[in-house]
Amino acid sequence: MTLIKWRNSDLAERFGLPTIFSDFFDSDFNTDDMRRFVPAVNVMENNDEFKIELAAPGLKREDFKIEVDNGVLTISSEKKTGREEKNGEGRNGKDNNGTRYTKREFSYTSFKRSFSLPETVNSDDIEANYTDGVLMLTLPKREEAKPKPARQIEIK
Repeated sequence: MTLIKWRNSDLAERFGLPTIFSDFFDSDFNTDDMRRFVPAVNVMENNDEFKIELAAPGLKREDFKIEVDNGVLTISSEKKTGREEKNGEGRNGKDNNGTRYTKREFSYTSFKRSFSLPETVNSDDIEANYTDGVLMLTLPKREEAKPKPARQIEIK
């Protein structure tokens, strides 16, 4: 039997069918790909600053690492969790053979997002706040990059 990679989107293009399951069937069924976590990001700008909102529920403040290096802002996180369950224990915590059964399940989640900062950002004054599953970064603009108010020039 030969396995052939097939994409649901190929069928949809050929027959004009909707691609409801495209995201699922277009993966290579690689478990690492299925466990990949890439948080959604909103980027906003006003006259004084840029704001970056990063949706990362379930993480803690300590889970994030934020760096600025050579004009690139990098937000990353690594979270390892594990739990242990003891199953099949007989009298005195052992089965008939004297073997203790233990099952461990580990979970590992990581992501890394990088952003090229424009020259207008004052990278020394970037601030970050994490509340209710949303990491909010405030990137203030340099004074010379802020729009100046209109001024009237006096005629002499």
